[in-house]
Amino acid sequence: MTAVERPKVFGAGLIALDLVVGLDPQAPVRSWAGGTCGNVLSALAYLGWDSYPIARMNGDPASVRVRDDMARWGVRLDYANCGPTAHTPIIIQEIRRGRDGRPKHRFSWSCPQCGQWLPGFKAVTIEAVEKVTPALNGASVFFLDRLSRATLMLAAQAAERGAVVVFEPSSKATDKMFAEAIGIAHIVKYADQRLAGVQGVMKDGTATLVEVQTLGDQGLKYRHRLGRSVSNWLHLGAVAAPRLADTCGSGDWCTAGLIAKVAGRGQVGLRQAGAQGLRAALRYGQALAAWNCGFEGARGGMYAVTRKAFDQQVTALLAGELDNFTEGAVEVGPESIIACPACPPKPPNRKALARGRARLKRAAA
Repeated sequence: MTAVERPKVFGAGLIALDLVVGLDPQAPVRSWAGGTCGNVLSALAYLGWDSYPIARMNGDPASVRVRDDMARWGVRLDYANCGPTAHTPIIIQEIRRGRDGRPKHRFSWSCPQCGQWLPGFKAVTIEAVEKVTPALNGASVFFLDRLSRATLMLAAQAAERGAVVVFEPSSKATDKMFAEAIGIAHIVKYADQRLAGVQGVMKDGTATLVEVQTLGDQGLKYRHRLGRSVSNWLHLGAVAAPRLADTCGSGDWCTAGLIAKVAGRGQVGLRQAGAQGLRAALRYGQALAAWNCGFEGARGGMYAVTRKAFDQQVTALLAGELDNFTEGAVEVGPESIIACPACPPKPPNRKALARGRARLKRAAA
């Protein structure tokens, strides 16, 4: 795939630093770019897309790590530091075994050192609209998972230019902006653990062509408007995971797989995919989700296997072959990444200061 052929995706939403505490208490904390938007855009870059996150990174240690990690996978960072800049969100993911012995994860938004809240999400502002809008020409997809007036303006501009707008709501909302997002989005995807349903998705006047509700290990259900009318709800059972290390991020991989298969040519390509193309794309997304379950962290597998092995393993999963799945060593990032603004600075080491003064006196003598 040449640079000219690579589809473009822009995304605005939760882009954070994930600090992953695994099952092994002796293993170092792993630090990777995360958040729903961060994971989807990083996964799409891995799959051969030009991904452009729109964020407000201010150069703090967390944002430096996020930028470095995303850049490793080819994510374009042209619009990652839109003003006014702010601290990058930090999320702690702790993996533990449940009573049934299966790995479970929980998230924390407070600093384990000082107990204060870690930096949270701050939406992009109108300044980002002015900066990013000219670049939306030729975009295939605009992804959003958090709402603000600026994000909706960017999504609407992308839609006018032919991009597929993908909305993945993080929580239930009934306000005006939520209704606007439903009216703009062509694909609306959400998890049953967060939302029982989203009102108004397929009403006349909305742009929605596909609605997807994921059901955890029960698969997913979906309906679409790619034919003459709205289809009935259709069910796809889950692709069996060959190994269960962590389910975090599997929904993001499902989203990335769906986008990669039906939205590379924008709205035109999505419509032309039809019912069969949509089903195949969702199945591919489910295979990516199952593959991801074999690794700790939302994108841990990207650091554990080669891209060639990834393609082979996903192909095997789609064919129902669970044995062709090898585990690699997951790379560990820098450990001292938590940069909590509320943490007091460490007190100076008095002995070290005394030694330093003595050296200066000897040098001056």
